[in-house]
Amino acid sequence: MPISLGDLESHLFKCADIIRDAVDPTDYKEYILPLVYYKSISDEFEKQYAENEEEYGEEFARRENLYDIPIVPEGYLWDDLRAVSDNVDQALNEAFDALVEENPELQGVFRADYIDADALDDDRLGRLVEHLDTYDLDRDSVPPDMLGEAYMDLVRHFASEEGKDGGQFFTPPNIVNLCVRLVDDFEDGMTFHDPTAGSGGMLIEAARYYREEQGGDPSKLTFTGQELYPNVAAIAKMNLSIHGLDGEIEREDSLSNPAFTNDEENELTRFDRVLANFPFSADWAKDDLQDDPYGRFDWHEKLPRADRGDYAFIMHMAKQLKRPDPDGSGGKAAIVIPHGVLFRKHEARYRKPMLENDMVEAIVGLPENLFQNNSIPSAVLVLNTDKPAEREGKVQFIHAADEAFYEELSNQNELTVDGLNHIIENFQGWTTEERVSRTVSLNEIRENDYNLNIALYVDTTEPEEDIDVQEELAKLRELQSERDEIERTMNEQMEALKYE
Repeated sequence: MPISLGDLESHLFKCADIIRDAVDPTDYKEYILPLVYYKSISDEFEKQYAENEEEYGEEFARRENLYDIPIVPEGYLWDDLRAVSDNVDQALNEAFDALVEENPELQGVFRADYIDADALDDDRLGRLVEHLDTYDLDRDSVPPDMLGEAYMDLVRHFASEEGKDGGQFFTPPNIVNLCVRLVDDFEDGMTFHDPTAGSGGMLIEAARYYREEQGGDPSKLTFTGQELYPNVAAIAKMNLSIHGLDGEIEREDSLSNPAFTNDEENELTRFDRVLANFPFSADWAKDDLQDDPYGRFDWHEKLPRADRGDYAFIMHMAKQLKRPDPDGSGGKAAIVIPHGVLFRKHEARYRKPMLENDMVEAIVGLPENLFQNNSIPSAVLVLNTDKPAEREGKVQFIHAADEAFYEELSNQNELTVDGLNHIIENFQGWTTEERVSRTVSLNEIRENDYNLNIALYVDTTEPEEDIDVQEELAKLRELQSERDEIERTMNEQMEALKYE
């Protein structure tokens, strides 16, 4: 009987219970996610191997070109791992090493060292392996979309366990969905990139959206990303693979060591779509990048402050967008930003060229407390290097920070489905709506010295209630009458007591 998504999610969540108290909650993902991934690969490989053996014979059944998944080496199938009862930690390490040796593209995916985790003894690891054996995870038993969704729920679960630290690699799904929808209208052959990829959520949502909302085939899109932290980059690689996406995640800092470049022309690789939630106001290697070989930071002679890299990331992503002249089409970006980017006075020198080059299509102001690791208000900056004629020289401002757009949860706020739809309807319709959205000319923004504070362009104040003058006068007369009666009674009592 096929497993439901809910049962699969519950099944995977129980993995944490097995290793609870043996490792720190912040390390759960390091030990559980690789095993889930390995189990799914092993189950699918076994199924495909049986089909290939029947069709081509044992001698040819392992030919690499017959598989669309990593090949599991002989002796390292899931049942082989289950058969180990002593030194299970060593057996798991060896299995992952063998898998990488057989499939070099998996280099850097498996970073957990089960031997180093002293409290993960044979009993716990054996129970973890046996628990994961409960269900087959091949594609016939669990479709890649379902497994991918359950895997993402597991990532969300671990991010929640980690609290603020978890927010460094995980962006809430509703914000990811908003970013993807702000740059939608995808086509086969398009390229997608996230320079601060985290666990890969932006790229995976773009693939899901193309398949489910536009009826497209995500295998005809290209997904790439870069992530600083090696353990998080490994999760992103596994995440893309489990979702059946042929993607490339490189590890390193996007600003200091961009991995996607055209070195012959000293340019960054340019993409159709860039989606990102970069670390807010983080330090960056300003001194080392004064003479950047890719010319990324040329919006002003002065580079952004070393302790505030927001505009360094924005300039980097602007350079990663396709442009009509050299590429034949433009590119779009949806970038999650802190509100300060919109109005900090010393950063007007970066806003000016961004606006004068007519790259800014929209700014969406979001509520505060949407992220686990940051409670400050944020926004989404939408860039477009080939704006439609009717949008040239204009910027749409959307104020989506009111309660009508979100709901309060126990520890943070969350954009609602209605709120998301409201934002997208205004953006796609280029709508001006009282207290919500307004399309503003570049001339008006110039007059405000390139300040992009949403409140300058959209009246966000609560409307005053209409006053019924006749009703209020009647209330006043009634109060005056009561006052006169009280004063008369008091005077009578004062006279009775012979007070002047």
